[in-house]
Amino acid sequence: MDIKEIQSLIRFVAKSGASEVSLEMEDVKITIKTGGATNVETTVLQQVPAVATQLAGMPQAMPAAVPAAAPAEESASEEESNDNYITVKSPIIGTFYKKPSPDKPAFVEVGSQVNQGDVLCVIEAMKLFNDIESEVSGKIVKILVEDASPVEFDQPLFLIDPS
Repeated sequence: MDIKEIQSLIRFVAKSGASEVSLEMEDVKITIKTGGATNVETTVLQQVPAVATQLAGMPQAMPAAVPAAAPAEESASEEESNDNYITVKSPIIGTFYKKPSPDKPAFVEVGSQVNQGDVLCVIEAMKLFNDIESEVSGKIVKILVEDASPVEFDQPLFLIDPS
């Protein structure tokens, strides 16, 4: 893969609105992370069998700081309480919205009763708004994502108590 193809890929990812794209080929691994529709924050180019290669004019990625681990007691009790709940996960990468439009009320709030098939939120991906529907009936216990924030594939969005 030459530099022109990589630059073209970066422009495509920036225009698509995706927050992160990874491409792995036989001898090259590329990860592109964007901060917005046109701002490329980080690009990592890595030669798999050899030493990491840095492209001219592109920032090299810094290792992300690892957040401090929560005390074991807190995480254990939180996991036990979450075992009874159904986790609704994002089926796509995009931007999470609680409301159908800025002037409308949220689809659901904590404490809302939902039925199977009810719309919980929308996720915008490449200028398309995708309704995310509940797969179970129950009560919304927790909304795990802030409104208008980016979400990844399989990221937990809601906790629903089916009882």
